[in-house]
Amino acid sequence: MSVVSLSLVAIVALIHFYIVWLEMFAWERRGPKVFRTLPAELFSQTKQLAANQGLYNGFLAFGLVWSIIISNPVWQSHVALFFLVCVSLAGIYGAATVSRRIFYVQALPALAGIASLLI
Repeated sequence: MSVVSLSLVAIVALIHFYIVWLEMFAWERRGPKVFRTLPAELFSQTKQLAANQGLYNGFLAFGLVWSIIISNPVWQSHVALFFLVCVSLAGIYGAATVSRRIFYVQALPALAGIASLLI
């Protein structure tokens, strides 16, 4: 992968590690500041659901990191492409069902990574 592609994959992975931290470990403390449209009392009630979502985001983040350390260039780009497509689809779905902001934070960086891999 090119330096640009590797950088974009790393950025998307870092975004998802942040999401893991937020959803699994800081949901009640930081969640209300990030998701201002939700009532504050929902965060304690949804802590376990958020942690489950965080775990899934962790799988995406670790898959992206795995793609960076694969030594075979063909496999490296294929694995990165797979996980970037997963992130893009999740971001597009989140933007359509929850908030447009999710598209810019999650899907757009992944789409940029996909574009860099395919060019």
